[in-house]
Amino acid sequence: MEQSIKDGLYLRQNYFNKAKRIVVKVGSAVLTDENGIDVAVVENIARELSFLKNSGREVILVSSGAVAAGKRKISIEDGRDLSLSEKQALAAIGQPSLMHSWDSAFKAYGHNVAQVLLTHSDLESRDRYLRVRNTILTLFRLDTIPILNENDTVAVEELQFGDNDTLAALIANLIEADMFLCLTDVVGLYTGNPRTTSDAKPVYTVSSVTKDVEAMAGNIKSSLGTGGMQSKIRAAKMVSAGGGSSFIGPGKVKSILQDLFSGELVGTFFLPAKGRVKYRKQWIANMLRPKGSLILDSGACAAILENGCSLLPSGILAVHGSFGIGDLVQCIDEKGVVIASGLINYDSLDVLKIKNHHSRDIAALLEGGMTYEEVIHRDNLVLA
Repeated sequence: MEQSIKDGLYLRQNYFNKAKRIVVKVGSAVLTDENGIDVAVVENIARELSFLKNSGREVILVSSGAVAAGKRKISIEDGRDLSLSEKQALAAIGQPSLMHSWDSAFKAYGHNVAQVLLTHSDLESRDRYLRVRNTILTLFRLDTIPILNENDTVAVEELQFGDNDTLAALIANLIEADMFLCLTDVVGLYTGNPRTTSDAKPVYTVSSVTKDVEAMAGNIKSSLGTGGMQSKIRAAKMVSAGGGSSFIGPGKVKSILQDLFSGELVGTFFLPAKGRVKYRKQWIANMLRPKGSLILDSGACAAILENGCSLLPSGILAVHGSFGIGDLVQCIDEKGVVIASGLINYDSLDVLKIKNHHSRDIAALLEGGMTYEEVIHRDNLVLA
């Protein structure tokens, strides 16, 4: 899992030297204090990102903090649980203040910024997904730093699950970024809980995100909680699959990015995967939500997993859910394990009619005849 420190440092520096397009995510735990937005931290991050941009790199900032900024402007009893509608209202109140803070901070270094607010549906639609990409690339050409945030005022699920780590990873893959930097309130991964385990060691370089690496998130104690760190590990894994590298480390260190790009051994660095997932398959795997599932026999599972084959109707044992043509559907083995997901060529009613049959029988079984031999073509099928 972990390279030797010397080899890891060499690998890290090589990726830092080559990185030309970088996504930086800064969380609420870094940006806020008990009074709301920490202006000193905002100014420091702006200085650090200006260092990257002034060195000829393209930079995107994914910034949390709208709700915290809203709290600063509205008197709300400390410690009280907020309702969803209150969080959404606070996000609406706080987003202008958050952007004003960033705009002022970057203006001091001669850089213009642009606000981009997104929800999951903006990236779930293939056309809108590509429009977002084109907008960001145009902002680069206009020498502007895009600042992204989830549109918390309307994005109910995003507010409930805290998705800015995932949003940043999706954007990194969307624009084919070389690197994703996640600045948080922890110093990185450890082999054990450093507070309770005397021989716990920092993990500086991770070659691939395995289950053991994901389990290490439980060793990190921060205001984010275990789930928060785990989402960052998942984001790094997503970026790795897209061909980019990632970094998780302390965001309140004054010169964190200058130190990092100058060769300081800090935080945890994640190497890109050896085999990059195709651009379209990244969108299928990361952006679409499954509308149903298919239970497959062992032969179909082996054909998909071992031989990269398409899914044919003969291997389908059962159909769950209601879905239409082009929806994302999960493929599940007989033990209940999801093995793949893909875009379906037939709706759920038609799949019920053709399951357990050969492709040559499709025309006779369906009123509309056969449009595809495959239920899911391998080009639209992504392994879990």
